Amino acid sequence: MHSNKWSLSVAALALLALVAGSTPALAQKYGGVLRWGIRGSPAELSIHETALSGVTSIAVPIYSNLVWFDSLKARESIETIVPDVATSWFWSADGKALTFKLRKGVTWHDGKPFSAADVQHTWSVVRGAKQGGLKLNPRKLWFENVAQIDTRGDHEVTFRLKRPQPSLLAMFAAGYQPVYPAHVSPAALRTTAMGTGPFRMKRYERDQTFESVKNPNYFKKGRPYLDGILYVIFKSAAPEQGALLARQIDAMAILATPGPVHENLKATNKQLAYAERITNATINLVYNPKKPPMDNPKIRHAINLALDRDGLIKSVFQGGAVMGTAFIPAPTGIWGMTPEQMAKFPAYRDSATNKAESRKILAELGYSESNPLRLKFTIRNVVSSSQSANWAVGELKQVGIAAEIQLIDTGNWYGVVARREFAVAINETAIAVDDPDAGLHENYGCGSQRNYTDFCNRALEKKFDEQSAETDFATRHKLVQAIDAQLTLLEARPYIVYRKDYYAHYPYVKNWVPHTSIYNGWKLEDVWLDK
Repeated sequence: MHSNKWSLSVAALALLALVAGSTPALAQKYGGVLRWGIRGSPAELSIHETALSGVTSIAVPIYSNLVWFDSLKARESIETIVPDVATSWFWSADGKALTFKLRKGVTWHDGKPFSAADVQHTWSVVRGAKQGGLKLNPRKLWFENVAQIDTRGDHEVTFRLKRPQPSLLAMFAAGYQPVYPAHVSPAALRTTAMGTGPFRMKRYERDQTFESVKNPNYFKKGRPYLDGILYVIFKSAAPEQGALLARQIDAMAILATPGPVHENLKATNKQLAYAERITNATINLVYNPKKPPMDNPKIRHAINLALDRDGLIKSVFQGGAVMGTAFIPAPTGIWGMTPEQMAKFPAYRDSATNKAESRKILAELGYSESNPLRLKFTIRNVVSSSQSANWAVGELKQVGIAAEIQLIDTGNWYGVVARREFAVAINETAIAVDDPDAGLHENYGCGSQRNYTDFCNRALEKKFDEQSAETDFATRHKLVQAIDAQLTLLEARPYIVYRKDYYAHYPYVKNWVPHTSIYNGWKLEDVWLDK
């Protein structure tokens, strides 16, 4: 059983320091509004119905999870999970039941009491066992192993599983897994956000701002430090950078400080601070196998070979990215391949050799520079996608493919790809948790909404379940890497790079630790302003 151990209050720490005859460390300050940049207006606010970091970044502080990845530890694992609205948890002897003890005295922002019924409601909706639920459900497959959810009184809930699944706890800790109120419909939570978290939603002015204020009844005493958070919405990069330099915002949006921006800001303003991270955010290629010409696997292979990943890293991201496959690459990630392992696969070999092979494939199909294959690249209207797409257009032109770009507004992007309204797209996907269970079924499971290429391999899918039930790390790691190798060879969803971000902010923003996962760590209850 995990027990909850809260840290001493600031006052208690100061008293201990005085008794010891030493000077206390810099104390946290209460008050102030953190001004944060975000890129684009979310179309809806429901975390359980989104695949966009723009939604999680503004809505996570409003909600609570059962458990949470420690906000002050950038790299997440089972060992960094801490209590949130659950105080403790334990597994049954056979590993097929996970029980949470829930905190007493917690209230929703509207004053109604929180209980085990809310937990039961949330994951009954998410796993599709309760009707009238989610319009889009990108993580339904995360919980297909849950057979039943039982409550015992108001403060205990048990998830009963079909088979052991040690990683389930990590899934509950993800930013994508808040507890929803049973007395508010999922439909209502698309236009408002109402939780038990450290901040309460105040107002949302589309294309302008999203504002949240301190929850005075938050169950963690002494938190949050801030009076509120003001998210300033920007449609493009230049205005956001200008606002940062003019001190109109205190920090830039998620993934808004790639390599080139980082270099420019360093030269412009010496007072800024940075938090460098290799993130879980990827640039990847998705295709619709039902739409010509992407129904031809030879064409898909030719496109994959034509893309010089190292060239993208050097030209567009100026070193601010790394190559990777289905999992966050080692050593940043726990499960992903090393560069030496990746070099054994065709798409990661020498670019000149790959382009020559790509031309040969296309020539056999009747295409050349004088008679190019014509494609439309669908992309999200953000700088990283646009730059990557422009780079891809240049790469493909060298092998006999003429591509044009179709821009989609960020707020509409998830709906477009979920409905498969594209032939081929440059996509930006981030694995919610560095665990195979979070990525495999979601991105490659037969029938998953986020399996944008509609890849379906039943034999390989059985391996997804096999690794999930494995309790020995070394054995599971070997199984996972074998699965990754198969997905890479089958070009299920060709990964191009994993992005690095430098997270530009002013140094007076304290206790902010960006995580490897761009969806996690945004509760901001520990952040304070030293000004």
